[in-house]
Amino acid sequence: MTKTEYPPVHASLSRKPSSLIIPVDSPDANELHDRQQEVANAWRRRNFSSLLRFVPGRVIHPHAKSVQNWNKFFIFLCLFTILLDSLFVFLLYANQVNKCIGVNRTLTKVFITLRSQTGIIYLLYMLHNFRLAYFAPKSQVLVAHPKRVALKYLSGHFLVDFFVVLPLFQVYMWLILDRLHLSFRAHGAAMVLAVAIFFQYMAMLYRVLHAYRFTSFIFQSWWSLCVTNLLGFVFCSHLIGTGWYFLALMRVKKCLRNACGAFWCYKYIYRGQGNDNQRFRYDPISWKRWENNNNASACFGAGYFNYGIYSQAVNLTTESSGPMRYVYSLFWGFQQINVSEVLFTMFITATGLLLFSLLIGDMQNFLQALGRRNLEMSVRHFEVEVWMSRHRLPGKLKKQVRESERYHYAATRGINEPTLLENLPEHLQRDIRRHLFKFVKKLPILADLDDSALDAIRERVEHKTYIKGSKILERGCIINKTLFIMRGELESVGADRIAVPLSEGEVCGEELIKLCLEHSASSKNGERFRIPAQKLISNRTVTCLTNVRAYTVQVADLEEVFSFYSRMVKKSQYKGGFRVNRTKLAWIICRKKRLNQ
Repeated sequence: MTKTEYPPVHASLSRKPSSLIIPVDSPDANELHDRQQEVANAWRRRNFSSLLRFVPGRVIHPHAKSVQNWNKFFIFLCLFTILLDSLFVFLLYANQVNKCIGVNRTLTKVFITLRSQTGIIYLLYMLHNFRLAYFAPKSQVLVAHPKRVALKYLSGHFLVDFFVVLPLFQVYMWLILDRLHLSFRAHGAAMVLAVAIFFQYMAMLYRVLHAYRFTSFIFQSWWSLCVTNLLGFVFCSHLIGTGWYFLALMRVKKCLRNACGAFWCYKYIYRGQGNDNQRFRYDPISWKRWENNNNASACFGAGYFNYGIYSQAVNLTTESSGPMRYVYSLFWGFQQINVSEVLFTMFITATGLLLFSLLIGDMQNFLQALGRRNLEMSVRHFEVEVWMSRHRLPGKLKKQVRESERYHYAATRGINEPTLLENLPEHLQRDIRRHLFKFVKKLPILADLDDSALDAIRERVEHKTYIKGSKILERGCIINKTLFIMRGELESVGADRIAVPLSEGEVCGEELIKLCLEHSASSKNGERFRIPAQKLISNRTVTCLTNVRAYTVQVADLEEVFSFYSRMVKKSQYKGGFRVNRTKLAWIICRKKRLNQ
């Protein structure tokens, strides 16, 4: 194939770094197009990866303590945001001298700064959700793949969070309320923006309730619940007082508009900065007419306009002290004038009584439950201390016993699960155990067993907690249980001194099930068998590297179950499963040897 010769113009253009001309009949045109496409795809992947780098940290377990703390902080952040936004109402005031509605610009800028900081923290919470693992709804399997986690959040609450984090309130404060003198049309835009802010609050409330569902607010002392309930009561009173002050300010505005009676003086009512009169000098005649308007001056007195339950707030709106306007709004009297005010007062009264009754009821129920639980804890602690003193345990053992008791209480929250299940109907107990103990059927050795046999094993599963440093199995000792690890990390060390890590979702003592299956397959139906002790000798030492939460099945329970269900066990059903797990263990040991080398 002869080389294609280019015209001189091509050669001249090719000298320019920004020019590239490819003849149509060039044999490399398609290849260059494909190469450009690959470069574009690589550029997109590179930029997407660079964006992911801005998302801090790795994928986080949803049950991690940091996630719980984040959710609690997020709830308080949203409540603080609502509190901060409602406080902005008290930056508005009525100027009696100039007969207008003004706003404090200095404090408005401070509020805008604080509100922007809360928005930045909310953005960090959104980035945190991009790295938050989740459990699949159907299989309840933990999904920790970064892309799947990010897509889950993008298809879930991302749009809601994005709407919440929009700076609508900052725009409302800065462009509208701080610039009220721009035009009367701005008030129509303010109303539209206020409606959008209302829906933004609804979205924020939805996210708060959603976060509260997955946050364990468990109060360990009576004062924490009292403070929380009182804060909730004061928060609701704050919102009601804010509404009362705002509605009173709107009544003053309505009175001024009635006194005006025409559009020419509306610009004097909505002033922005109440003491700024420089911009009205271009029309001194109109300003003088408004300044001498007796009806507008009468709006700040008694008898001219029916303010109803807001009559006490008329003088309050002219108060220069912001704290005074806020504190007085929390405590105001009821004076009914018309039907709407009667309904409003009845609603507030009923809401206050309901909140107060809920406060008293919650505190009473909590104090009773807390007192009963504290009594049980005290009795348990006293019995343990007396028992340790009677047997003269050394200080090191006493410390370990106390630590184990504390961790067990923290893991179970003081709830006795077996007693709780015993009070439920049998079919409900079976369904709950199948849901809680799904790991039993996921074990390859037990995957082919009948559901009745698996249910019998689940009935004998016990919850167990181990503190850091506990030895679950020791080399040369008898294996008396199979351990299903739910949380924590362990280390298994064999005779070759090679450590094999064990973590959440893995099983310790699986060979015990294999021995039971072998004896069950060779025994007669219903005949009770016992595994010889020499076969139960462990050749490994298993130690807890952290606090461990697990479920155990004792060897006697396994022997009983497999003796009764021996007719359901066949050698072809468990050999393959055990071979797979034995191969997996050998592969882990081999990989550990290579790393050590």
